[in-house]
Amino acid sequence: MTTELLVGGRIYTPTSTTATAFAVENGVVSWIGEDHAARALHPDAPVTNLAGAFVAPAFVDTHVHLTATGLALAGPDLTGSRDAVIAALRDAADGVVIARGWDDTAWADTLLRTDLDEHRIVYAARIDEHSAQASTALRALVPGLEQLDGFAPDGPLTAEAHHAVRAAATAALGDDQIVAAQTAALHAAAAAGIAAVHECAGPAISGQRDFDLLRGIEHPVHVRRYWGEPAADAEHARGILARTGADGLAGDLFVDGSLGSRTALLHAPYADADTHGVGFLDQETVTAHVLACTEAGVQAGFHAIGDAAVARVVAGFEAAVAAFGGPRVASRSHRIEHAEMVTAEQAARLGDWGVNASMQPLFDAYWGGPDGMYARRLGADRAATLNDFALLARNAVPLSISSDSPVAPLDPWATVRAATAHHTPGSAISPRAAFAAATRGAWRAGGVRDGVAGTLVPGAPATFAVWDADELVVRAPSDAVQRWSTDPRAGVAPLPDLSADARLPRCLRTVIDGRTVFAA
Repeated sequence: MTTELLVGGRIYTPTSTTATAFAVENGVVSWIGEDHAARALHPDAPVTNLAGAFVAPAFVDTHVHLTATGLALAGPDLTGSRDAVIAALRDAADGVVIARGWDDTAWADTLLRTDLDEHRIVYAARIDEHSAQASTALRALVPGLEQLDGFAPDGPLTAEAHHAVRAAATAALGDDQIVAAQTAALHAAAAAGIAAVHECAGPAISGQRDFDLLRGIEHPVHVRRYWGEPAADAEHARGILARTGADGLAGDLFVDGSLGSRTALLHAPYADADTHGVGFLDQETVTAHVLACTEAGVQAGFHAIGDAAVARVVAGFEAAVAAFGGPRVASRSHRIEHAEMVTAEQAARLGDWGVNASMQPLFDAYWGGPDGMYARRLGADRAATLNDFALLARNAVPLSISSDSPVAPLDPWATVRAATAHHTPGSAISPRAAFAAATRGAWRAGGVRDGVAGTLVPGAPATFAVWDADELVVRAPSDAVQRWSTDPRAGVAPLPDLSADARLPRCLRTVIDGRTVFAA
């Protein structure tokens, strides 16, 4: 039996507010307490001095796209002005150009086909990944592109036309390029203090080859692989799992698109365009998928952003509850990705049925507020209701928070901070709740219900990160709760200061199952 003793730190654990040391035996946390007791109980163990660093459970990112993330890390920078984006695309290295990140909400015009080199294969995704500009050469690789929904001769492509050019661009990459991108993304996750990611793939996103290549990568960061393909019945669901090797039929199974690209499905039209968005799955298909997965014992889930899309998903879960009962549905840990427009009534039902909401707080940070993109797309009143984390928490909806990388970066502390600083008063959650949603809640969203994953307690996997952090504080939404939380008798462990002007922690070391996978 091998034991490592770590002392001199600030340990985030529910068992103590004064812990400074802990022991790890064979990949499991075996003891937590204070330095003097640690050394007395483990006199022969090798000692690592944490030198005042903050130690907490490692993060889990429940919604990522690894190939796209890796390509974005090495690809052209498409942030900034329209002219800067065009220059970056034209100056990109030779070969297939797959880039992402442009945002036209502050531009006078959007990115046009004629802005790209017509002779090169160029795919340039908008920041939300639900529309893209494609060069003439790339468009030529898709026969019948002009007949697909979402086609535009010069403007960005959306809906099925976007999916088709994305598939063609990915097909132009070699296997080695895809594996290199996936590996780079996993390395970046480890360096960000992330121990596990949930890949949200599917035939309309990255395709079967990409999914198969990811399955063959050996990397210490845990990868849960979701495949977004609808199942017609239980036998079909089992067959899809057998064919793909997926862990669940969830993730980006698109019911709709995004608000930025005006493809999120709405009950009322957009405020800045005469459209209700795009619905990829009708009610019958959504309901059949939930029924099939519930019967087969498979985790189901959907991408749903607009209120009409969320309504279809909730109706699908309701049908499963009617058919199989609430406990059986809850036991499957079904999911809804994004869930940006949820009513109080829907939140109560999702909480009763144990449906996990995987949400992205940085979306509000980027696009919320009275002058943000959401307000321009929906009007200020509708926009103010989006991404209401507090509403879901009040209704006991199992909550996890994530990045949707490369839409937002692999930056878990920024994600946690965004959940505590919502543009709409009353929609934020506390730092403790946000941190739990990025750790314990995220493990549960992936079906891990052992009661210890995502915590530092004896018996839990030694999966943690060591951080260079400034002052630790206790923050709460109200003064009354704040006074209670800072009372030592409350036993509330402090977290790094996440206020807007505070320095966010920097990862020094990431450990997964007792193995160091990143060291600064």
